[in-house]
Amino acid sequence: MLATVNKQLAFSSVLLLLFQGKLQLQEEEEDRRRRKLAMGSKLRLVRSTNQSRRFRFLLLIVGCFIVTVTFLVVSKPQALVSNLGFGTSASTSPPVADGVSSDDDGVNGADSAAVRREEEDDERGHESESNNEKEENLSGEKNIVVDANPKEEVHEHELTESRTESEEHSAKSDDPGSSQDDAPGRLTLPTVSNYSIGDHTQPESNTPIVSEKLGEQIQTPERKPLCDNSDRRADICEMNGDIRIHGSTSSVLFVESLKIEQSEAWQIHPYARKGDQACFNEVRELMVKASNEAPQCTTNYDVPSIVFSIGGYAGNLFHDFADLLVPLFLTARQFNGEVQFVVTNLKSWWITKFNPVLQKLSKYPVINFDLGNDVHCFKQAIVGLRAHNEFQIDPARAPNGYTMVDFAKFMRSAFSVGRETVPNIEDLSARKPRLLIISRKQSRIFTNINEIVATAEEMGYEVVVNEADVSSGISQFAEIVNSCDVMVGVYGSGLTNSVFLPQNATLIQVVPWGGLEWMASNSYGEPAKQMGLNYVQYSVGIEESSLLEQYPKDHAVFTDPASIHIRGFQEMRSTFLEKQNVKLDINKFRDVLWKTLEQLIQ
Repeated sequence: MLATVNKQLAFSSVLLLLFQGKLQLQEEEEDRRRRKLAMGSKLRLVRSTNQSRRFRFLLLIVGCFIVTVTFLVVSKPQALVSNLGFGTSASTSPPVADGVSSDDDGVNGADSAAVRREEEDDERGHESESNNEKEENLSGEKNIVVDANPKEEVHEHELTESRTESEEHSAKSDDPGSSQDDAPGRLTLPTVSNYSIGDHTQPESNTPIVSEKLGEQIQTPERKPLCDNSDRRADICEMNGDIRIHGSTSSVLFVESLKIEQSEAWQIHPYARKGDQACFNEVRELMVKASNEAPQCTTNYDVPSIVFSIGGYAGNLFHDFADLLVPLFLTARQFNGEVQFVVTNLKSWWITKFNPVLQKLSKYPVINFDLGNDVHCFKQAIVGLRAHNEFQIDPARAPNGYTMVDFAKFMRSAFSVGRETVPNIEDLSARKPRLLIISRKQSRIFTNINEIVATAEEMGYEVVVNEADVSSGISQFAEIVNSCDVMVGVYGSGLTNSVFLPQNATLIQVVPWGGLEWMASNSYGEPAKQMGLNYVQYSVGIEESSLLEQYPKDHAVFTDPASIHIRGFQEMRSTFLEKQNVKLDINKFRDVLWKTLEQLIQ
């Protein structure tokens, strides 16, 4: 019986343990379920929180965008319209010339940004004043306050003026210290913040902007003047845009696309000898002007044009080079042949004589400015030729840094003379140095030329005597000059042929009596040095001058040559150039030839 009870108790204990274990399992399962529910709630809470944050961030971005657009609409409407591609009433400015010129009138990006920042600061500082005008602007008042001069005036710029009125106006417009209230083109927009926009924020243009609604002009910053008369040797006009050349009216017209307040006009002699009235009597005067009206084009060209005159002193070899060929090289060489020459006072014999030069500078036949009633139209034009000192080039002012060495090389190439430099002579028996003597017929003649030739030949020179007559053709004489190592001549245009000498050759200039050294040096000495030649200047003494046969030794011609110069160029020319011949002192001149020979041998 007791055993049975024990078995039942044991069985009950097992059942109780099993029941407790089941209850424990149920509690654990319930606990896990509660934890799972709690974790799910937490995840949903976190997800909801993240979504809320993203939504607020999106709202912040949208708000910033709206504020930015609102600010642009209020303060920079024209910039916004331009960026979105909508049309404006501003006309397109004409193209700007190379090198020259676009940076004169333009404002670079850094300067423009600085100006805009200053304007914004000024606008924010005056926001309270703008708010006072808010109601007037919102009431429907529509645009534009313009400070324009209703008068139309025509100013003709004389060549003697040092500064044009258009330059003074441009200087005033560009003055950073000038009051913004005086700036033309200021306008007020009917917006909530009512910012004032000055002409610094207007798009740049070389022509006035016209309001389509009110028909009024807003004056933009002026383009630079068509012509420059500041150089002492030549006036020159450079234009880009619609240029029309009309020979029968002696006009070169720069056509403005919009109506202009003032007409710009210049009287130009396109020949590089400014201030020489006697010379300009043989040069056609041209009118260069800006205009809204122009004759219809008969011929259009895709290359630039250069307008110049073959009048003046053309035909004198020195002036052919100093007034025409060197300036033409300076002006046209940069175009590499892609340029059209338009010539007034055209002389067919001059064109023929220097045709190799013209063909090397331009690929196109010369247009006669004076012939017919045609209207020649170009997109770029230069009227006049650039010029520095006579028969010289200033590399600092020349396009591409051209020098007289470049010019001499160009001339040798144009006339197909190939010797570029003089080699040192090591053996006189193998090769004699070649000496060219330029002889003359009318004045400044070597009266003892046979004695000069004999002396030079005794010293070992091969001597060539030539009159420098290039009337029949310059090519043949260029070959003779290029074949020589030394050239000797009395001051005169024949020495211009030194341009054909090879580099390191020697030019010996004999200067007549009369205080002419400065003139001789400027005309031929300095150019020779710039071309890479050795230069020797031999000054004639009283005993070597034929003037001794015409005047006593105590005459002012010998005692005070400067007094003759004071009487004027014609008196000086007549006395010292036209009436004088030269008889060289052979012993003195032999020393010059020896020094030159030693230099060639070294």
